[in-house]
Amino acid sequence: MTFSQRIILVMTVLLATIGFDQLTKMLAALHLASSPPISFLNDLVRLQYAENSGIMLSLGSTLPEWVRFWLFTVVVGILLFILLLYTLFDRSLDRPQMIALSLMTGGGMGNLFDRIVRDGTVIDFLSVGFGDFRTAVFNVADMVVFAGVILMVLHRRSHKMDEDKPTDPHTQPPNENTP
Repeated sequence: MTFSQRIILVMTVLLATIGFDQLTKMLAALHLASSPPISFLNDLVRLQYAENSGIMLSLGSTLPEWVRFWLFTVVVGILLFILLLYTLFDRSLDRPQMIALSLMTGGGMGNLFDRIVRDGTVIDFLSVGFGDFRTAVFNVADMVVFAGVILMVLHRRSHKMDEDKPTDPHTQPPNENTP
């Protein structure tokens, strides 16, 4: 894959991911911020507006504002930039790996964008569950990061399985030490 093809692939995934994430957050802010939660499929899916100043499960939300800024905006921004450079320049990555890393980067950038323009908070609006078991409230960026991680794990697993397959002895050259 040429470098320009790599750029087109990565930028397409990033723009689609960030764009869709920001669109859904804008709609959530517009339609859910001042309304009670909306339930679908017998409360399997719930739309409810939340602003999260921490990370997943609101971890870190009680840290001082300046610490949250440095950790969740500056450090995360630097790590996302490094991940983007790695995705663009590491020629050993194949297409599925590039897509997976681009999804992770794009999701992270979607939430980073929120932190920059929304005074350190991220808009969340989705929750799934049944009965008393519910997920934390999350957003499209979170789902995209998770999808990227799953894609990377599946890709590595399929390559590991390919490596572990026994080879057909009829296709192997004869061993010099065998009579």
